[in-house]
Parts: sequence; structure tokens; C-alpha cells
Amino acid sequence: MSSKFKGKSANRPDITRAALDPEQSTVHSKMDLVSKTLFAPFNNKKKDSSRILTDLAPVIMTPRMINAAATVSSRSRSSLGASAPGGSRLDFATLGRAPMRLTLGTRRITSRDLQIIEATDELLDAEIPEAGGIASDVSLLRGFNATVPSSEKNRTRRKQMRNVETPRIGLKKLGMSARGMMIEDEEERSIASEEDVVVVSRLDERGKRKGKRRGRESLSSAKALGKDELRRQTQEIILDKENLHVRRSLINSEIAEINNKIKALDSIRGSLEQDLLKLHEDELELDDELEGVQERIEFEEAAFRQSDNTKTAPAPHVAPSRRRRGPVFLPSEHDELPPGVAFMTLESHLTPIAALDFSEPYGTLVSASQADSQPRLWDLMTGSEIGRLRGHRGAVKCIQVEDNLCLTGAEDGSVRLWDLRLVDEEDWERDGLADVAEEDEGAAYDGELVEKPNGIRSNEPSEAGTADQAGPCIRLFEGHSKAVTALYFEDECLVTGASDKTLRQWDLATGQCVMTMDILWAISHPQSTITGTGIPNHTFPSAAASAGHFAVPTPPSADGSWDMYEDFVGGVQFWGYGLVSGSGDGAVRMWDMRTGQAHRTLMGHTGPVTCLQFDEMHIASGSLDKSIRIWDVRTGGTFETLKYDHAVTALQFDTRKVIAATGENNVKIYNRTSMQHSSLSTNGHTQPVERLRYMDRYLVSGGRDAAVKIWTL
Repeated sequence: MSSKFKGKSANRPDITRAALDPEQSTVHSKMDLVSKTLFAPFNNKKKDSSRILTDLAPVIMTPRMINAAATVSSRSRSSLGASAPGGSRLDFATLGRAPMRLTLGTRRITSRDLQIIEATDELLDAEIPEAGGIASDVSLLRGFNATVPSSEKNRTRRKQMRNVETPRIGLKKLGMSARGMMIEDEEERSIASEEDVVVVSRLDERGKRKGKRRGRESLSSAKALGKDELRRQTQEIILDKENLHVRRSLINSEIAEINNKIKALDSIRGSLEQDLLKLHEDELELDDELEGVQERIEFEEAAFRQSDNTKTAPAPHVAPSRRRRGPVFLPSEHDELPPGVAFMTLESHLTPIAALDFSEPYGTLVSASQADSQPRLWDLMTGSEIGRLRGHRGAVKCIQVEDNLCLTGAEDGSVRLWDLRLVDEEDWERDGLADVAEEDEGAAYDGELVEKPNGIRSNEPSEAGTADQAGPCIRLFEGHSKAVTALYFEDECLVTGASDKTLRQWDLATGQCVMTMDILWAISHPQSTITGTGIPNHTFPSAAASAGHFAVPTPPSADGSWDMYEDFVGGVQFWGYGLVSGSGDGAVRMWDMRTGQAHRTLMGHTGPVTCLQFDEMHIASGSLDKSIRIWDVRTGGTFETLKYDHAVTALQFDTRKVIAATGENNVKIYNRTSMQHSSLSTNGHTQPVERLRYMDRYLVSGGRDAAVKIWTL
């Protein structure tokens, strides 16, 4: 052997030393032993065994088995790796990958082969790891023996042992005839072996037995197998059953692995689908951001033109906050807040919150509570109360804030327009803000009203009240006979809805009532009605009555509390000349503001509509029937329906989400892209949420606990 590796001795000193080892004969014997053990010749043909091993190797020797073998062997044989040249470790994983042909043939033995031979003792003493999953209870050798074609040899032999020689009866001919196949005249017979043939007595030439005809004997009675053969067949059958068990185990293991792969693929698919939904949300967010940037460009261009020529250029148009899209300006510290947490609480009200709105995140907030005629003004940057709006004689029911302007509607049937820049904190503190009765002050500015010929009262002061001309209330609108429960204004147009079952359109610049729309007339003269669930128009007879007080008991909230709902008009909003209103009869009506006619009625709610929002494509409406319906403006049909456990009292939506107050202590959020529901509750309200308003990632909510919470989204 040393002469054989003479040419390589200069480059491989380790091999030379191994060749000169005095225990060379021992190494040869070990090599022969391993070679005979691992590479015993097969009885099959070479191509069959190669194909079988190729099919079984990926199934039985899985990467998990190889890794397990590498882990166990590396822990138990630290000295083995140190003896390998170059610091490489030798383990069962290495054996599985090595091209092991240790027979003394034409192939030259490499240093890697010699490493395996030298490590034979340690490899034989090492514990062979058992892998989980495929073939965990079946050894490699046992599985191979059960699947090679030779495992069927015993069954074939037993079948041939049961063959007996009988007179020609033409079974093949009968079978081919039954299948409609052509029959050849001469048929060939094949006999497995002469030893397996049993001869029975043949008939005579005329086909009849001599003497008296007897019954035919059984085929099995003419052949005796013997005890040795029967014992052999018994052992073969038991072995075949064991082989079947091995095959069954392998197939079940493969099925289990396939199921695991399917689960893993399903998980990957679900993750990818979530990624697609996230991309869709990002696309919608980019669309909103692009629209916001375009609006900002128009605003800054108009402001630039106005600065150049202040006399002729009109004031820059600012889109209403309810229609504004895209991100808003936020303090840099806002990003440090954890999402979904109420980080600020405003506590000053004594009764449940009835209405709220704010100008911008960290701007100015106006909130009102039940049985409180003075809405409170808050600085959201500091969380402090900076003033109150004094003037209403009843509880404020609805509020809208745009920049420095605020509109409030109250139970006294009036609507007031306020300039928030004129609110002075020292004035309301000095005047005794708690329970001052405006009507008892006589010559006070806010309490004195002057009748106008058109029936609208203006806040132009009388001679006795000229000293209060600079007050925050800059206009007063009166025309409704009952509580104003909903309002919406944009530019110079204002629309109000009241419990007197009418809608009124106002001109903010002149204070004139431009148009009155009667809901009772629209109920009695229905136009185009689109029904969502077949709800008739007379669902609520009290709402359709021309006289009487509208009152409906609310469903119990999460804390079991309930109240009487008396707001016949739950919400109004317009877009261009299109006006949408939600009323106590459960209908969502679309009006033409040019004619004052209701041209479409959307029926579907089974309870009074308490809130709604309107954009170019959809209308979202919430109701006491514990549902939110999103309507398609183009078709009038229901686009989406969201079901809740309690009545819906407030909502707001955009292209990505719907946020609602649903009679629980938390705020509900519905993701319109992934169709998943979530809620905000951390450091939240202790009683059900009643009102909410959000911009971008900034949310304000008011609840029955008389608290106002500021959230991050």
C-alpha cells in the first residue's frame, strides 16, 4: 500500500505515516469488515437496487435525520473531530454525504476514506440517533427490505404451490370472450415449475369415467404440502404481514409529513395574503396622502395670490376637516406614543358627553355634556380648559369645529356660530361660569336677541348691549321649533336637522334660511325607495305621525343602562348639491338641495338612524338596530353591513377603516381591507363610549363617564 501512494507521499504526510504504521494489517481487516458489512451484494439486478435506493433515500434519510445524527455524534465524539486534518469533524452526517466505495478496485483510496477507517471503533461504539417524523419507528434496513421487489417473492411462490394440474377447461377463452376480445385458436400454457404441478386422474378419451359417475373431488384434496412447507408458509405470511406493517408505517409517515407541509404552506399563504392586504392598505394611504398634498398645493397657491393682492384675491379655500384626507401635521413626540392607548384624559364635565369636535390634532376641542348649556373649550396641547361658550338656554346636542369657527345646536332650537379666538378665559371665570342664567342678566349681550323680518334672530346688540359687541358668538340662527340634533356646514352653507322633523338650509354669510325640507312630507310622498331588507316605511308609526313627541327606548348598553332616544334627525351631511339625512323612521334619504326634494330613500335599518357620514362613493349609517350599513351611492344598495352587540351611537370612516361607538367601554375599529375587527380599551373609558372624532392617527372620544379621552391610532 505504501508503494501505491508513493507519488502522493510528499503532499500527504498523514497518509504516509498511516501506511508505515505497524498496525497496518489491523487496518486492512477493519476496512474489509466495514466494506463487507455496508456493501453486501444484492440478489437483485443492479439497476433495480439503484432505483430503489434512489427512491428511498430522500424519504428515509431526511435532512432532519442527518441534522440529528450530526448533533448527537458531535457531542459524543469530540476527540474524533480533533484527529481530522484541517480541523474538520467526522460524524454520521459526513458518512451520509461521503462517496464511500471502500472495495479494493480501480479507484484510489483518498485520505477521507482512511479517516473513516481509522474511526471505525468510535463509530461502531457511538449511539445511532433516531430521527422523528418519517420512519421514526422503522429502521433504514428494515424499511429497505420491506420495499424491495424480492419481498413479494414468497407470496408468488405460495401461489404457485397452490396451482394444480387439471384437464383443459378453457378459462382463458371464457375470460377473453367475456371482455369481448378476439380468441386465438391455440393458446399457450405456462407452468411455473414441474415440482409445483399436481397431477390428478385424467378422463378417458371419450371424456367419461369408466364405471359409475361420481361427484368431482376438491382440488385441494389431491395435493399434500407437508408440515415443513406449511411451517415455511406460516413464517413467510408472518414476515409478509410485518412487511405490510412497515410499508403502512412509511406511507402514514409520508402522509403526516405531507399534511405538515400543507399546514406550513397554508401558513405561508396566509402570511403572503396578509402582506398583500398590507400593500393594499399602503396604496390607499398613499392615495389619501397624494390627495392631501394636492389640497395643500391649492391652498398655498391661493394664499400666495392673496398675499400679492389682498384686495382682489379671494381667501384660500380650506376643505372641511371631515372631508380632508391624508396625513396631518403632528408634533414629533407623537411618534413616541404607543398606538391604541388613551394618553390623555380631560375631566371637567359632570354628565355624559353629548357632543364633541376639534379643529386639528393638538388643536382646539369643544365638548358638551347632557343638561349643560355651556360647551367647554380645551387646549389639546396642554389638556387644559381655556373657556366656555355661554349663550344657549338648553343642552347642546351637536357641534362642528372648523379652524377657528364653531357651530353649536341646542335643545332651545337655536344654532350659534362662534369665533373661538374671541373666547377669553378670564371672562368666564370672573362671571361665575358654573350656573349663570343668561336670561337673568337683562342687558347681557348673549342673552338679548333682536327679531329680524325673516324670522331669524341675529346677535346684533341693542343699545344697552353695545359693550359686549366683541363677544365670541358672532351669529345666532333661530327657526326650528324643537331641539337641533344634527348640523353640517361647509363654506357659506349650513344644513341643520331638528326634532321638529324638518331640515333647514342656511346662508352663513347673510344668516338667511334658504330652504326648509319637511321629512314628514317626504315620508307621505315616497319617491324612489331602495330596500335593503324589505323594511316598510311604516316601521315606526310614531315617527310617521305628524303630531306627537318622538321617543324610542334605546337597547341596553354593555353596562345595562338605557335611555329614551328623542332625536328624530340623527345626522346630516352634504356633498355638492347632494344632501343625506338619517331619521327616526330608520330611513337614509338623499335630497337635492336645489329643489328641496327627496329623490331616493335607502331602507334597511330596523331602528332610528343615530349617525351617518357621506362621501363621493359611499354612505355609512349607524342605528339603534346594532348595525352599521355602508351604502353604495351609485346603486343605492348595501355595500357592507357590520353587526354589533349594542346600539351604534357614533361613527366615522375612510377608505381603510370604520371607527364606531357601539355601547361598550371600548372604541371599535373595523379594517375594511382585511375585514378584521379590533378595539381600543387601554386606559379607556369606564362606561360606554357615546361620541368620537378622529383625524389621521389622532382620536378623541367621550363617554357616559363624563370623561374625554385622547387616543393614538
